[in-house]
Amino acid sequence: MENNQYFGTEKVGKLLAQFAIPCIFSLIISCLYNIVDQIFVGNGIGYLGNAATGVIFPITVVGWGMSLFFGDGAAASLSVSLGRNETETIHRSVGNAALCSFLSGVVIIAVSYLCGDSLLRLIGATDANLTMAHDYGFIIYAMMPLAMVQNTLASIIRADGSPRYAMGAMLVGAVINIIGDPVAIFVLDMGIKGAAYATILGQFVSFLICAAYLLKSKTFHISAGSFRLDFVILKRTMALGTSSLLTQLSIVVITVVNNILLVRYGAESVYGADIPLAAFVVIMKLFQIVLNIAIGIAAGAQPIVGYNYGAGKYERVKSLLKLVVSWTFVVCLVCTVLFETIPQVFIRMFGADGELYTLFAVGCLRIYLSLIIFTCVQKVCAIFLQSIGHAKAAAPLSVLRDVFLIVLSLIVPIFLGVTGIFWAAPAADILAIAITAVVMAKLWKELSAAEGSRVSESVLPAYPTKSGVVITVSREHGSAGKRIGQLVAEKLGIPCYYKEMIAVAAHESGLTQEFISNLNSDENAVMRDLYLGSNVVQEAITAQDRAIRKLADAGSCVIVGRSADYVLRNHKNIVRIFITAPKTYRIRKVMEMYGDTQEQAEKSIERSDAARKAYYESITNKRWGDSHSYELCVDSSIGVDETANLIFSYVKTTASAQG
Repeated sequence: MENNQYFGTEKVGKLLAQFAIPCIFSLIISCLYNIVDQIFVGNGIGYLGNAATGVIFPITVVGWGMSLFFGDGAAASLSVSLGRNETETIHRSVGNAALCSFLSGVVIIAVSYLCGDSLLRLIGATDANLTMAHDYGFIIYAMMPLAMVQNTLASIIRADGSPRYAMGAMLVGAVINIIGDPVAIFVLDMGIKGAAYATILGQFVSFLICAAYLLKSKTFHISAGSFRLDFVILKRTMALGTSSLLTQLSIVVITVVNNILLVRYGAESVYGADIPLAAFVVIMKLFQIVLNIAIGIAAGAQPIVGYNYGAGKYERVKSLLKLVVSWTFVVCLVCTVLFETIPQVFIRMFGADGELYTLFAVGCLRIYLSLIIFTCVQKVCAIFLQSIGHAKAAAPLSVLRDVFLIVLSLIVPIFLGVTGIFWAAPAADILAIAITAVVMAKLWKELSAAEGSRVSESVLPAYPTKSGVVITVSREHGSAGKRIGQLVAEKLGIPCYYKEMIAVAAHESGLTQEFISNLNSDENAVMRDLYLGSNVVQEAITAQDRAIRKLADAGSCVIVGRSADYVLRNHKNIVRIFITAPKTYRIRKVMEMYGDTQEQAEKSIERSDAARKAYYESITNKRWGDSHSYELCVDSSIGVDETANLIFSYVKTTASAQG
């Protein structure tokens, strides 16, 4: 965290350029494979070839999504483990991610080969392009497991501190594909099969380069045991990679729905089924390039935004929001002008096979990409919200435009025919940006209000010098665990830390006490994993863990909550306590302490326990409240004083026995 404090002092424009440009470059490289194929296939084979590759595209995106599911999840887990100085299980996270990505690829191969042409027809193949789609897809499938492992490893390599290596591996594969496509299609006259062979050759070389990195990784060492499935580790990895998977799956749904609709309504028009499908494929490639630039800007800003938000530097957060949106707006404005004034240049770049095709593609390009400014601004706003841990708003906002697009794609063509599918895009953009504007205006007001109400951090507690046992207290809501911890500390004559450790974490990290205090807040169950997986939240968890260790190293004390039992699991002299009580007792206690009604108390207990459980299990890979994780589990319904006396006696007895 100390190394990241320049996020809060360096000029925001300089920081954004430093982090966003490499991110943009990586994303552009990642989409080159498919785009290069479209260009050479369109020019060498014709629009039917482009339509065929468009049919296979959803299947490759499923593979891409699964590889990011495990890769981004393992990368996030690696980063958190490094921050907490817990490197012993990193190699297993990496091995499990790579293995599951490979196995997912095998499943995709099996389904794709077994379903064969039936699957291709289901996702949009026509009689005219089916043979080409079959020839292209059945070659692409073969490399799917290794291509997915390569993509998974690329995410891990970046998190391991070697982003240039990961970028280089992807760039080498892309260059091989760029060279291989014209050679295979034009020189060797292999047609669409040549494009597929060039693609998998590039993917295979990229895989070899990424696999070679495992022999010289910086923070972990791979062995055969690393690939033994560990479902506890996988659960955490998948939770952290959920956001990446959902993003890719939304692309699959949109593509498949549009393919089916284009074939259906196209067949009823003068253009036929294949011209609209081929035009859509080309337009989506242009859309993908622009969107990747916008996402690169927002993704590059993520660590900077997250740190400054957590540090309470809300003016810098607002400046970053303005920069991210303005950079995105300028890039998209330039692209929009080009798309609207010279659309034929872009269409011909992918091959112009006949006047009817060109006429349709040019017109639909102008329609579909007319409001791409709104599309990209809306997407970067969703990423911005994710950067500051606002999962409740970020997750629905990230798919908002896609949901509107699917619904409108089903409705508008009823009235406008095949071109209505393309008109659905700007209509969805208008609806999505309107809602996004309301959400972001509310956020802006919150940032401004928070900026004006900053209070000074409380004085740090004096570190004790008395040696002896460190007691951690975990508790169910309403069990009076905090009060019991305080009583035990008084009896032992040692400090009790609760909010005080938050002050230490804030001082050590530069983050605010309020932000760290809210780490295990009552997020709803659907959003909880996304919230805990966000960059700024993981930074705060790391800071808090360091504060807990610092307090424990300073001397004997009681530490309440914050998963201290796990953080201090390797501490030499520790007693871990878990305090529970029957629900009826806890309801009564909550009603007494907070003045809640019985119904309010029940809901409060349910929310608080769920949040504590999710937080604990997210960072420990262990089950919250498992008796095997504690030296003593106590039912506090025997009474607060009685429970404190029992724990005091246990600690004294344990200390005497050890002495």
